[in-house]
Amino acid sequence: MSGHPLDNPIWSALSSRLAHFGEGGNEAKRFNADVSPFAAAIDASAQAVASLGAMVPAEGDISLLQAAPPQAPPGVTVTMSALGLQMVAQGLTKGEKRFAIEHLSDAHAAEMLELATLTRPGPFRTRTHALGRFVGIRDNGKLIAMAGERLRTDEFIEISAVCTHPDYRGRGYGAALMRTVGARIIADGATPFLHTYADNTGAIALYESLGFKPRCEVIHAVWARS
Repeated sequence: MSGHPLDNPIWSALSSRLAHFGEGGNEAKRFNADVSPFAAAIDASAQAVASLGAMVPAEGDISLLQAAPPQAPPGVTVTMSALGLQMVAQGLTKGEKRFAIEHLSDAHAAEMLELATLTRPGPFRTRTHALGRFVGIRDNGKLIAMAGERLRTDEFIEISAVCTHPDYRGRGYGAALMRTVGARIIADGATPFLHTYADNTGAIALYESLGFKPRCEVIHAVWARS
């Protein structure tokens, strides 16, 4: 694969720091099903795309996320295709609000899945939390907001699963959690990045206020068996 590693971030992650969470070969790879639905081919060659298509389960689907996803091969249907925006931050703005933020671990997996299922920040499965480091905010012991890391390459780490319980939105929890996660990524010598849908203007405005800038448009596509 040539070009920038974030042009095809799923492939870049599964070919480097997240290889132990995936399966596949030299032409196509996917995350283990309990971790993530995302998959990618090394390029748009017929052989690589056929290998990617073979990874679509008989029951279920796979998701693609890249600047220029390939056309689906015979026997595969595109059930969703949405325009997204990839953003990166070389530094983060400072925040004024202070909250009690705690580190989350495997012991909190059920709570994290419950919050993600309620708020739907993106694909989140039983072992998604294992992809990176997560932090959260509680109210009377209840997890009401969280953010963490998903895709990782040698140079870039994605901030993902940023979500707040509907009853607690508008208090600045998301921004505070993103600053915490982003600062740790930068301290590690990596560059934070993220993805959002291109029509989510509210989220984009928030991310820009934190120091993120658009890098490129991406497509989130879902493939299923025809």
